[in-house]
Amino acid sequence: MIRTAFVALALAIITIVVGLPLLLYVAITGKIDPLYRAGVRSVLLVSRAAGLRTRVEGLENIPARTCLFAANHTSNADPPAIVGAIPRRIAILAKKSLFAIPIVGTAFRLAQFVPVDRGNAEQAAAAIDTAATFMRSGVSFLVYPEGTRSPDGRLLPFRRGAFALAIKAGVPVVPVACSGAHRVLAKTSHRIRPGEVVIRFCPAIDAAEYSLDRRTELARRVHAAIAAALPPDQQPVAVTKREASQLS
Repeated sequence: MIRTAFVALALAIITIVVGLPLLLYVAITGKIDPLYRAGVRSVLLVSRAAGLRTRVEGLENIPARTCLFAANHTSNADPPAIVGAIPRRIAILAKKSLFAIPIVGTAFRLAQFVPVDRGNAEQAAAAIDTAATFMRSGVSFLVYPEGTRSPDGRLLPFRRGAFALAIKAGVPVVPVACSGAHRVLAKTSHRIRPGEVVIRFCPAIDAAEYSLDRRTELARRVHAAIAAALPPDQQPVAVTKREASQLS
């Protein structure tokens, strides 16, 4: 619990000491990159100090163009590991409640993060349209198609909205398999344990080949790619080792 308290205190101090001046800088200059870089580096520094180690594989699979990163979600340790592994500035489709956090919410909006109210279908659809507009202007996005953290680390079924985003924007989808984060910080726990998180970028899938009425097919293909890249204890129960090897 000491690690958890350290992370909470460190992030609060960094948010005030670093975040406020950078928000003013962005307001004056309109330049988002310094705010984004400082935020990512700060979170990575605190995470590493708390014992989070990250191993990254498959960077060669990331297209040079704008793309949608679709990752599995097991823990609050996922985002710093995944965002820190992506070698470019990205935005995120994130739950609406995060945007109510002082300073952080403002920073998210300036960085073109898009809030999603999963309980409001109309607002969720509008969020997809907003994100698609940002993507067409060159901003890559990270999404968690499961819609929630897995309670045991195993991959859950995907929701289709994220793939409507990729199809509307006409961008490739990069499946991202994140393993080990649920052992660092379980969904039902506040205790941080030192450990390694492996981020594996799978070969991109071109969403331009799909129409909106085929988004379920695209979702299944991305789901299969992530399942095949996860260790056996994080694969969906229905996916056996043999099936995983056939999907890879």
